[in-house]
Parts: sequence; structure tokens; C-alpha cells
Amino acid sequence: MRQFLPTIGRSSIVRPLAVVLLAGAVSGLAGCMSGKDNDIDALALASQTEPADVLYNQGLANLEAGRLGEAAAKFEAIDRQHPYSEWARKALVMRAFTSYRNGDYDEAVSSARRYLSLYPGSEEAAYAQYIIGLSYFRQMPEVTRDQTDTARAALAMQEVVDRYPNSEYAEDARTKLRQARDQLAGKEMQVGRYYLERRNYIGAVNRFKNVVDNYSQTRHVEEALYRLVEANLAMGIRPEAQAAASVLGQNFPESEWYKDAYALLQRDGLAPQAAGAGSWFSNASRRLVGGGAQPPAAPQG
Repeated sequence: MRQFLPTIGRSSIVRPLAVVLLAGAVSGLAGCMSGKDNDIDALALASQTEPADVLYNQGLANLEAGRLGEAAAKFEAIDRQHPYSEWARKALVMRAFTSYRNGDYDEAVSSARRYLSLYPGSEEAAYAQYIIGLSYFRQMPEVTRDQTDTARAALAMQEVVDRYPNSEYAEDARTKLRQARDQLAGKEMQVGRYYLERRNYIGAVNRFKNVVDNYSQTRHVEEALYRLVEANLAMGIRPEAQAAASVLGQNFPESEWYKDAYALLQRDGLAPQAAGAGSWFSNASRRLVGGGAQPPAAPQG
């Protein structure tokens, strides 16, 4: 995975981290670091008399070396000892990143949100928002489980795309947003199929319509339209089954799901038929790729 870090001030913390380290600070660190990542108390005592810039560069050195606990302690010490300073601002976003790297996602989100509340217009605001999205994205569960973190990941990444479209994080945010939305649609499909199997047709129809309404750019929309044909036929609502097949054929004429929907209708002597203007199916067709007003042709093959 591509690793992102923000650019703070005139120095890039990323490519590589060492470019921001002062040579004197690095040599001075060699004799004072214990090498024990869990010796936080000793670090806190030692850092009480150190200037903010020294603490900051020590934090970067520890981060680069993989000593995440020590790095977090240094960045926290800046916030505690030099509040509201420029170094505290830089340290706060780096603390968010360090927590993310350490798998402490709640702390990462908390630090990033605090950064955004204090410095909403700063150049690192996009990165703080991106960290929030990443933290939720890394906690996305399997599709069979509760998707709260997936929904939070989608919302956070949408914020990156909407508020910071020209940032270096926007492209990756768009990719992860698509993945999160696809998983949310997959969850809706799983629940809809569950209802369909148990003949809870109204519940199933509502789930499948939600996929078409809110996740029309995902790979699940074709199946959702087919399942609407299936559910409406099961309820004996033939016009809506025909309208669902029409939307499917208008927008995805080469789809295997359309072939199956067409065959399902033919068993009852039916064919796809566009719904009247103003209906849910008519509006759905306009929202999709290539919907028109006329019934689609029979599938080929």
C-alpha cells in the first residue's frame, strides 16, 4: 500500500522522513534513547526540559525507526509542554499518524478530529481528514457483519474528496470510497436475499431499491434489479416486475442478470415493459447509465 504522510512547512516528512532531521539532533539522540519502546515514564521525565523542535525531531526519528510508542510520547510531550505553538500543531497531526501506524485507530481519529477543530484551514487539514478515513477503512469488517465502520469510512473519504479534491490524498480517497460503498451495497444485497429466501418480499424489495437508489455505481446494481423482478413476480405484481426488467435491459443489455430476468418473465408469458413517467422505475432508469423510455430488446444469446 502506498504510504502517505503530510508535507508540513517547507520540509517533507515523507520521502524520506530523514530529510527533516537535523544532523545535530540525530547525533544527540544516539546517547539518550534507551531503545525500549515501553519506557514512557522515563521519556516523559527526560523531555521536560527539551525545546519543542528537539522533541519534534526526536519523535520523527523514533517514528522512522519504528519505535512508535516513543514517537507518540514525544509528540504528546510537545502538545503538553508547548500548547498552541506551531510545533504543537505539527505534532498533533503526527501523533494522529503515529497512532494509525500503531493500530490505535480510536486515538488516531480523536487526534485527527482535534486537529481539524483547531486548525481547519491549515495545509495539513486534508491529511488529518484522510487519517480519519484510513482509520475507519482499516476496521471495515466482512460483509456479513455490522457495517458501521464501513459507513464511517465512506463518509470520511467523501469528505476528503469533497473538501480537498486537489490534495495528494484525493485519488486514494476516491478508490477507498468506491470500495467502501461497494461493501455497503453488498451488505444491502445480503440482507435483501435473506428476506427474499424467507418470503419477506416487502423487506427484500426495499433493500434492493436502496441499492439502486444509493449505490448505482457499484457492481451490485444489476443483481438488485434482477431481484426486483424476482420479488415482484413472487408477489404477483407483474407490472413492477416488467418495469424492473426494463430498467435492467435499458442500462445493462449485455448483462447475464438481464438474460435471467428476461427468461423469468417469459415463463409467465411476459416481457420487459417500461413504467410510466414519474414512477420509481422511470426515475431509477434516468439515474443509471443509459435508461430510455422504450422497452429494451430481447437479450442476445
